Amino acid sequence: MKIARDGKITKEMEIVATKEKVDVEFVRKGIAKGRIIVPKSNKRDIEPIGIGEGLLVKINANIGSSKRVCDINEELEKAKIAVKYGADTVMDLSTGVTEDDVKTIRKQILKEVKVPIGTVPIYQSALRALEKKGAIINFDEDDLFNVVEEQAKEGVDFFTIHVGITKEIVNYLKDHPRTMGVVSRGGTFLAAWILENDLENPFNHNYDYLLEMAKEYDFTLSLGDGCRPGCIFDSTDYAQIQELIEISKLVKRAWAQNVQVMVEGPGHIPANEIERNIKIMKSLCDGAPFYVLGPLVTDIAPGYDHLVSAIGGVMAGLAGADYLCYVTPSEHLALPNKEEVKRGTIASKIAAHAVNIAKYGKRASDWDYKMDIARKNLDWEGMIKYSIDPELSREIHYRNGVVDDDDVCSMCGEFCAIKILKDALEKKASKNIL
Repeated sequence: MKIARDGKITKEMEIVATKEKVDVEFVRKGIAKGRIIVPKSNKRDIEPIGIGEGLLVKINANIGSSKRVCDINEELEKAKIAVKYGADTVMDLSTGVTEDDVKTIRKQILKEVKVPIGTVPIYQSALRALEKKGAIINFDEDDLFNVVEEQAKEGVDFFTIHVGITKEIVNYLKDHPRTMGVVSRGGTFLAAWILENDLENPFNHNYDYLLEMAKEYDFTLSLGDGCRPGCIFDSTDYAQIQELIEISKLVKRAWAQNVQVMVEGPGHIPANEIERNIKIMKSLCDGAPFYVLGPLVTDIAPGYDHLVSAIGGVMAGLAGADYLCYVTPSEHLALPNKEEVKRGTIASKIAAHAVNIAKYGKRASDWDYKMDIARKNLDWEGMIKYSIDPELSREIHYRNGVVDDDDVCSMCGEFCAIKILKDALEKKASKNIL
């Protein structure tokens, strides 16, 4: 950010501009204003991406172990599957069985997955407190900041930190309970700590120290929405908006220190409130990049929440969200397996791509054009190649006895509209030649 404000161009800016098909000066100015971020640690050698105003909507995939399910190789495979099917970034949300498990998984992902990697460092702080002090909320300020620095030294590119959870908001929630309370893990850890110690959120109280670390290691801050609504009945309530107001102040403090920052958003929101939420955020935070979970537009679809979030993601993207966090079919039910990571990634990628077509036209639609030409020519291998999931397309097309030299599929067969018109045109052209 400092380099951009000094009017200089970096190789990262040039790469982002080329990938986005925009002028590099557009990228530089966006970074200088805080409207665009390039989340890339100075400890990692990866191809940078840009997130923010005027750039294609990006998607993130969450992976990570839990206390009940912890397989290091499985989590690494999930991360690679997510990238294969279109994830622009990956967040490791591991809570593991032990702190050593969490460290091992993160280090392997940082080593082998060549996209920006994010974490929620308070998860490791909580696990360390559980192991060494007997309870999740027995961490202290040093524990929180020590873990941030440990992970920054390893090369984590961006951190979700729930800086906007304040003592005032927690006390308000205590006296005015929500339907679902606080569903953010990181937000809950901090809220419980505040209640236990009757002190302010350490990340909020010592925000300047956090900014100093961000400058030293060049990581991006993702200001977490600890009060995001966990159901549609908590959407756009006092706690959510009050936290956003606090975050808006923290965004400006980060910019004053040349620290790249984005803002996280909800969550469960009825469809009619999505545009309003995006506009409120963009107005309060002066156009900082906005990162949304879903959003989920209904609460009734466990097993299908990847579809629910794709619906919300399209609406949010059209309203101005810059970055979509995927939701898998196992949301609210279990830790996702590899197949569910794939399906969640694809659903979110489709949503982002639909938004990019609507907003940017030819910058995004070349992929669709190649598919359409293949369809016009009844080029099945071409159609499979340009599918978002070629393996599934191939499996579906060649079932029911279809073979390689068939020029129609099993849905219409000889009633195929494209084939009938093609044959009619060829017959007419033949007669004209004769």
